[in-house]
Order: sequence, then structure tokens, then C-alpha cells
Amino acid sequence: MKAIVYTKYGLPDVLQLKEVEKPVPKDNEVLIKIQAASINYMDWGFVRGEPYIVRLWSGFFKPKNKIPGADIAGRIEAVGEKVKEFQPGCEVFGDISSCGHGGFAEYAAVPENLLVLKPAGISFEEAAAVPVAGITALQGIRKGGIQPGHKVLIQGASGGVGTFAVQIAKSFGSEVTAVCSTTKLDMVRSIGADFCIDYTKEDFTQNGQCYDLIIAANGYHSISDYKRALTPKGTLVVTGGSMAQVFQSMFLGPLISLMGSKKIMNMGVAESNKKDLTFLGALLEAGKVKPVLDRCYTLSEVPDALLYFGEGHARGKVVISVEHSNKT
Repeated sequence: MKAIVYTKYGLPDVLQLKEVEKPVPKDNEVLIKIQAASINYMDWGFVRGEPYIVRLWSGFFKPKNKIPGADIAGRIEAVGEKVKEFQPGCEVFGDISSCGHGGFAEYAAVPENLLVLKPAGISFEEAAAVPVAGITALQGIRKGGIQPGHKVLIQGASGGVGTFAVQIAKSFGSEVTAVCSTTKLDMVRSIGADFCIDYTKEDFTQNGQCYDLIIAANGYHSISDYKRALTPKGTLVVTGGSMAQVFQSMFLGPLISLMGSKKIMNMGVAESNKKDLTFLGALLEAGKVKPVLDRCYTLSEVPDALLYFGEGHARGKVVISVEHSNKT
């Protein structure tokens, strides 16, 4: 089969399209013919080996997993002897980062507990956009204790996690304010944001408005700035953004939370699980969440896709459409 392979860290030009051995599923695994994959920040970090903290997972001196890619969607071609839930022909999607990545390829052997059925009404590309970003948004919103009627602000609303956060927060019955740049205002309105703030023209931490929940999916503000924009019992959940923002929430957040009624939390690494994937699948099927796809690349164009993603200006998700050769 064809796969994107890398053996050293660096810019995306270290990635090569190669012929590799097609995997054979173990007893508890299924063999997926991958139809689509998507790019997440972990892929960008793992390929570059930066920031260096990612090497705790990816390998200190060289990549331990040679094929990157976590989000996949595809059709099951074969199943192991102990697989009970799926059969050949099932269309599925999921996050395979916990079993060694390998999503930028024509096939992957995956434990069945990492997958759920793809809703019939969405494309493979849309399904592949969901797992990592969708679960990060969902778990961040839940961690923030969202309630119907809450005023929620999404910092970085136009990115992968942000576009899901806007829609998921709306599905919980909240009032959503989206923060993004000028050229993306129409897009975030189209996915349900009640109010929009152009961060190039207005600083939401200085306008006097307060929110019950702030999801910081991107960008940077100091923890004191965020705290000022929270209601007396409001919560900030940091799911991404600059390293300064992430580290402040990790180390200052618990102290601030102990000293008052406002809560500052760091999301940490989202934990993909079948229950949350199924929940997201139901939102997709009900039309309450629709993945925002920015650009679609082919498997051979993964290096270009990563370079584009690394520029930091994508609207929603960057996806990979996998075309299969006759050999597979």
C-alpha cells in the first residue's frame, strides 16, 4: 500500500510517499480501507518534533511511529476473529493516535474500540474532520460546566477546535460569541454564532462584557485578562493557543481557582473514547454539527497540506482524500 512515511524530524519535506507493507489485523482489530484523513496540531508537532515536549510521545531523537495521522474515516475490509461490533463493509471513523497513528495511508489496522459507525448522511472527508478536534471541543465545553442559557465565548472560533466548539455550545442551548479575524466572520456566523468579535479591531477582554464560559482554542491573552472577562462564577478552559497561554493556565490556573469563585482550567490532552465519538456522530446525524472543511488534499500532497496548516490560517479543518491504487 501507499503511505506517507518519515524517519526524522523536520519541516514537512521530510515526509515521503512510499510503498509499505499492508497491515494485517490482529484478533481484536479491523482492517480499514482509509478514504479520508485530517490534519491536527499533533501531526504538525510530531512531524517537526517541536515544541520539544511532544517528543515525550513521538520519540526523543527520531519518530517512533513512521506514518503520521490520527483522524481517519473509511470502510472496513476485514475483521479479526474476536471483533464483534463490525463486519466488512461498515463505514467508520475515529482517532487512531492511541494505537500508533498511521492515518496518512491507504490502510490501517485498528482496534475496534477506537471506531464508531459513520453517519450515512455525511462524507468520509467530513467524518475524518471530527474525532480529535470535535472531542477536544466537546470535552472542553463539558469541563467548563456549560448550562443552557450560559453566555459562552470561543477564542479562536474559526479553527478546527473552534468551529466545533461554536456548534457544540449552541447544541447545549448557550449564547455563543465567536472571536476570529475579519475574513472569517461570515463563516462563524454561518455555523451558528450569535455574536462575532473581530480580534483585529476589538479586544474582548477590554470591552466590559463577561461570560459564563470562555473556551480558549487559539490565540493568546494573559490569565488576568481572561479572568476580567469572566462572570463572578465563570470558567476559562484553555484547549490550545500559544505556549504561554497553555502554561499559564496549567500553573497559575489552579492557584487562581483556589483563591476565588472564578475557575481557570487547562484542558490537557483530550481522551478519545467511543462514548464521545458516538455523541458527536448523533450531533452530525441530527444536523446540529457540520464540519467546516477548508481545503482538501490528496495523499501525495500531505507535505503541502501540513505546510498550509502550519501557517495557522485555516478555516476549520484541512483534510486528506485518499485515492487508492489498483494494487490495493
